[in-house]
Amino acid sequence: MHSKSSTRTRRTRALRATAIAVGVAALATGCASDVAQRGYLPGYTDGEVTNQTGRITDLWVGSWVAALAVGVITWGLMLWCVAAYRKRRDDHRLPVQTRYHMPLEIMYTIVPTLMILVLFFYTNRDMTEILDTTSEEPDVNIQVIGKQWSWDFNYLDDDVYETGQQLLEPGSVTDEDTVDGAVGTSEDLPTLYLPVGERVEFTVDSRDVIHSFWIPAFLFKMDMIPGKTNTFQVVPEREGTYAGKCAELCGEFHSGMLFNVQVVDRAEYDAQMDALRDRGQTGELGLDLNRQQHSEFSIEDTTPEVEG
Repeated sequence: MHSKSSTRTRRTRALRATAIAVGVAALATGCASDVAQRGYLPGYTDGEVTNQTGRITDLWVGSWVAALAVGVITWGLMLWCVAAYRKRRDDHRLPVQTRYHMPLEIMYTIVPTLMILVLFFYTNRDMTEILDTTSEEPDVNIQVIGKQWSWDFNYLDDDVYETGQQLLEPGSVTDEDTVDGAVGTSEDLPTLYLPVGERVEFTVDSRDVIHSFWIPAFLFKMDMIPGKTNTFQVVPEREGTYAGKCAELCGEFHSGMLFNVQVVDRAEYDAQMDALRDRGQTGELGLDLNRQQHSEFSIEDTTPEVEG
């Protein structure tokens, strides 16, 4: 009797502890950050960053669900074979030697082919929509130029530009150096301004080597290949400050090839265009090769002086 009573007591305590843990977890979840609430999903709880981030997230999640299903089935069959066909203690016979099994061979061919076709269908459908630059006219046209190791932004509609320099020590950026506390940003980096709710067409080019224009919060990146111009359109839908970077190893200071992105309302966007115009940054920066980090791309005389 004493043993049964002790067992019930331990079970009751375990159930209470579990209930308390669940309650605390639920309470913590309600007060947690966007990252904690969304778990493995990228983005924010108060809205999608662009008109395409929801589509990209669905494709990503669907691909992982399909891969997990295949994994569970494969692992289950492997464990079943290990258990069902293990060697018994009193069984000294060799198992049946089968060279091939035609139905299984056909299944091994058809099932993977169908899986690949399904993944191809959804990927092609979404990529076609994401890269569509012909069905709608853009509201804003921006040319992004990658260079070793920073960025130039030509605001083509307003005839102004912004130019940047690489961040020499990315690891030295502190919370005080960031823009609006956004991780990966810095006051010393060039900033790309985008008007919220308007369709932006990006034209991306490289001035020297292969780069990749990447705004992680947009869940999309576009390669920048010398001699080839790529374009894509996106509608920023959430105001805020985001980090941008190069996603292609492009040389010694690749890690410092960073930039800020600020999605703002139209009034603030126009004010920034006026600020660039007031600083004399009018016109467009070209694609002529020049690794000097200067706004006018003037090549300074760096020949050392020799005395005597």
